[in-house]
Amino acid sequence: MNIAVAQSGGPTAAINASLAGVFTEALKCDEIKTVFGFKNGIDGVLRNDAVDLSDYLKTDEDVEVLKLTPSTVLGSCRLKLKSFEESKEQYEKILEVFESRDIGAFFYIGGNDSMDTVLKLSEYFRKIGKDIKVIGIPKTIDNDLVATDHTPGFGSAAKYIATTVAEIIRDSQVYALTSVTVIEIMGRDAGWLTAASSVLRTMGEDAPHLIYLPEVPVTKEKILSEIKEAHKQHKACVVAVSEGIKTPDGKYLAEDNLSGNVDVFGHKYLSGVGKYLENLISRELSCKVRSVELNIMQRCSSHLASLTDIEESQQIGAAALRHALSGNTGEMMVFVRKSDKPYEVEISSADIKSIANKEKLFPREWINEEGNNIKDEALDYFMPLIQGEVSLFKKNGLPVHTIIK
Repeated sequence: MNIAVAQSGGPTAAINASLAGVFTEALKCDEIKTVFGFKNGIDGVLRNDAVDLSDYLKTDEDVEVLKLTPSTVLGSCRLKLKSFEESKEQYEKILEVFESRDIGAFFYIGGNDSMDTVLKLSEYFRKIGKDIKVIGIPKTIDNDLVATDHTPGFGSAAKYIATTVAEIIRDSQVYALTSVTVIEIMGRDAGWLTAASSVLRTMGEDAPHLIYLPEVPVTKEKILSEIKEAHKQHKACVVAVSEGIKTPDGKYLAEDNLSGNVDVFGHKYLSGVGKYLENLISRELSCKVRSVELNIMQRCSSHLASLTDIEESQQIGAAALRHALSGNTGEMMVFVRKSDKPYEVEISSADIKSIANKEKLFPREWINEEGNNIKDEALDYFMPLIQGEVSLFKKNGLPVHTIIK
């Protein structure tokens, strides 16, 4: 038989390592003839737009370059697969495409919304009695998939954030002038990424002095009061905020500054809380105030990737292939942490029904009572995930990337 892989959702520094894991493990299996990569996720499946990955991955070096290539080499999509009742045609088209290519297993690498697709497709194939395995491979920098200790892509994003925040701290301390710097970090409903900036304490940093996550509602009055107090104590006050911090009534703090536009999944397009706070603070404090939005750079900056993240991402991709060949379907591969010190994880699986359309928030017990910083207990969780350095393939002094057209 042949197998198929597709990628979906936001890009990361490690998503292609999972693709490499599926591909290299498939090469060991005599029963697998071709590994197809569908371009642009489930949208590419519907268009029957696929490539034979062996046309691009001819040598071991090709695979190694792929592992360290940021973003999704197969492209992505934000297409929400409708229910069978809403669009029978979509499912029949997917079945037609898979049967035309003799595909016996489909691997979908993605986050929350992608796992919804895994659920719907696996249930459809079961319902009609087709033996096509569907396995989800986790991916998201947001680290908000339930059932897994962490998600591929998170460790590298966390490492990038901590490194960049440290550099911003150095910059903020250059002048004798007092200042407040607000750093806006991704995180719509879960604050894992912003919380990861707290690992700088292991380097002796006391900044960020304040950390605000979506899990704890805040008011602008509370934030202003706490920043004023922190500013009295620190010449260069640094504040880390998740883009999705909310008020007690459930609205985004910078709601009035948002465009109001939503994606196909109904998510509001976020950004601007940093600039909102900058303007707010500037009116209250007579000091230099600036905001920095890390934006898309935090998603897939492979030059600061965590080696642990890359290696685990490849391993979980390979495990997904073995899991499907063992007869499993309708599941997502997961990491189960056995120990923090020494760090030890094992790869297992969980029923996709317990994962799809659910969200794992940052634990409240790891946030201080005031709701404006992270407790040290969280550091044991974060630290193993950002360890190890990658060695990029370079040409003319620049990284070499795998490009699939």
